[in-house]
Amino acid sequence: MYKKYLVVASKKDLAGVNITTQLSQFRKNPVLTSFDSEKPGFDFYLVDEEIIHTRNLDLEKINKYDFIIFASKHQSEKKEKTLSIHAPGNWRHADFGGENEMVCKTSALFQKQMFEMLHNISEKFNLKEYKLTLECTHHGPLINKPGIFIEIGSTENEWKDRKAGFIIAKTISEIIEEFKHNPYNEIAFGIGGPHYCPNFNKIQLKSNIALSHVIPQYALPLTDEMIKQAVEKTSEEIDFAVLDWKGLGNAEQRKQVTDILDKFYIPYKKTSEIKK
Repeated sequence: MYKKYLVVASKKDLAGVNITTQLSQFRKNPVLTSFDSEKPGFDFYLVDEEIIHTRNLDLEKINKYDFIIFASKHQSEKKEKTLSIHAPGNWRHADFGGENEMVCKTSALFQKQMFEMLHNISEKFNLKEYKLTLECTHHGPLINKPGIFIEIGSTENEWKDRKAGFIIAKTISEIIEEFKHNPYNEIAFGIGGPHYCPNFNKIQLKSNIALSHVIPQYALPLTDEMIKQAVEKTSEEIDFAVLDWKGLGNAEQRKQVTDILDKFYIPYKKTSEIKK
C-alpha cells in the first residue's frame, strides 16, 4: 500500500503550477512533510525545467517516496478540452523524454480509482465542457518508482483554468486519502486503438477491470519486449490483456498480437466481450 506520495510539476508548466497551487489548500499542515505523519500524505516537488526529461529530476528525492504523481499540461493538435490520465514511458522512440522502449512502473488499481474519482468530482462540480480520458503510455520521464500523469489540455486557456485545476487537485487529494487495495478487481493492460483509448475509457470506468499500461495501434507491431514491459511494469499481477480488436489493424496484425500473447501464456479478452 502506498503512503508517501510526491506530486511533481514544472515551474514552466502553467497547468502544473495551476494544479499544485490549488492542491496546496488540501495539505493539513504545509510546514510538515508527509514523513511526519503515519497517515497517507503528499509533498510537492517543483522542478525548474520540463518534467518529461529524466535528467531534470532529482531521482534521489523521488526514490524516497512510494508513488509519484506528475501534474502537467497536455497539448494536442485538435485543442480539445481534456482531463487525462496515463502511465509514463515509451513503447518505441523516446521523442518526448524517457528512454527508448522502456516504460515506468504504474499501478492499475491506482489508475482505475483515480479515473473513477476524477469522473465523479468533474460531475459533482459540473465540468461538462471537458472530456475525461485515458491516454496510452507515450512519454517520459523514466523513473524507478511507480507513477502516473494527470493532465489538463489542451491550450493555455485550459492550463490556467482554475476550476479544472481545482478538480484535478481535489482528485489527487482524495485519491491519496482513499486509495485502497481491491483484491476483487481484475488486472489488465490494453493493446490497440487510438491514442485517447475510447474503448478502454469505458472499461476503466464501468467494469471490474483495472487497466495499467496501454499499447496503442500506432506503436504496433507488438514485440516480446513490449509484453515484458507491460507485465513487469504493472505493480499488480496481470490477469490478462484487453484487446481493442478493431483497433489492431487487419487479420494478419491481429494474429501477430495474439501469437505473442499465446507465446507468453497471457490470456486475452476483446473490449467487446467485456461487460460494461
